[in-house]
Amino acid sequence: MPKQKTHSGAKKRFKITGSGKLKKQQAGMRHNLEHKSSRRTRRLNQDQVLSKADTKTAKTLLGRSRARRTHRHTGKWQETSGR
Repeated sequence: MPKQKTHSGAKKRFKITGSGKLKKQQAGMRHNLEHKSSRRTRRLNQDQVLSKADTKTAKTLLGRSRARRTHRHTGKWQETSGR
């Protein structure tokens, strides 16, 4: 059976942190920025960690290749889904 491809939309939207959590860009920073306060735009510009419910779905879309990463010091592969 062929390998499953990584969802191309998901790989552009999510980043994996060192501890295995998924980060995403917060919504609301695309248009009408003149009407939003500076305080609000600064808050919206921060990356946000996905909730546990959304993380499971996103990791299935990312596939095995992006749900795994190397350990910083040893260089060995480790699963991030077990964390």
